[in-house]
Amino acid sequence: MTKPLISVVITVFNEEENIKPLLASTYSALKDLDYEVILVEDGATDKTVAEVKKYANNRTKLIIFNKNYGQTTALSAGIDMASAEYIATMDGDLQNDPTDIPMMLEKAISENWDVVAGRRANRQDGFVLRKFPSKIANWVIRNTTKVYLNDYGCSLRVYRADIAQNMGLYGELHRFIPVLAKQEGATMTEVDVKHHPRIHGTSKYGLSRTFKVMADLILMLFFQKYFQRPIHIFGTLGMLSFFVGIVINIYLLVEKILGGDIWGRPILLLGFIFLLAGIQLITTGIVAEIIVRTYFESQNKTTYKIKSVFQGE
Repeated sequence: MTKPLISVVITVFNEEENIKPLLASTYSALKDLDYEVILVEDGATDKTVAEVKKYANNRTKLIIFNKNYGQTTALSAGIDMASAEYIATMDGDLQNDPTDIPMMLEKAISENWDVVAGRRANRQDGFVLRKFPSKIANWVIRNTTKVYLNDYGCSLRVYRADIAQNMGLYGELHRFIPVLAKQEGATMTEVDVKHHPRIHGTSKYGLSRTFKVMADLILMLFFQKYFQRPIHIFGTLGMLSFFVGIVINIYLLVEKILGGDIWGRPILLLGFIFLLAGIQLITTGIVAEIIVRTYFESQNKTTYKIKSVFQGE
């Protein structure tokens, strides 16, 4: 059995009213391509699964999770199951337009790009809750990671399969997929894509995600700059902290020799904090993240459990 040219991975969570138009528009957009559609149902509590089973064709697979894992994990599961040479990703809320996929695929093939990312040219979202925080996040990510895209939040992208399936998606890193792809040596470009207002359902995101994005950004910067040489950051911080602690403690030692009373002074405690606590506080979170990755990758484990897989007819 030959591989399809493109696998379209769509994440859905409580999108029962969107499934019928989503599948109809996707099938219509891809009718001239050799394709497969992989929907990942991320622990929905409505009739999303029933609607997919009702309208799916024989080129469609539905991955059903046993609970909600989040968008990044859902994307990872769909990408893992994809069998095509190229993989497209998009949301299932009808805001992305599948008619952009053939254009993006043609650009990837004809110009030999590893990743073609969508840029929402006329974004149909609220300014305060969606556009403004997104602009800030995009600016920060662009200028800290040096991966120069304008829209990191657009889920509509086309990848070469070998790039997509080796990015290592964990946690909530879907916004940083271009950064992860760049770490794999991917060449990428950005194209304007259509964006529609949400008609059915409600957005799963809000201002609270801004803090998560900033926390994930710290992690991404570590993996981008120091993952293969962590001693450069830990060694530098360690030596600096140790040096400050040594200076403080030498000062206290000299004062003690000269007859001074140093017991109970705050600076004594400060010296020990610089020697011990600084490195521990900074590295605990990062080391834990490395352990998580080692746990999953060394044993070929996944970060999700699939309840069942449905094949359309």
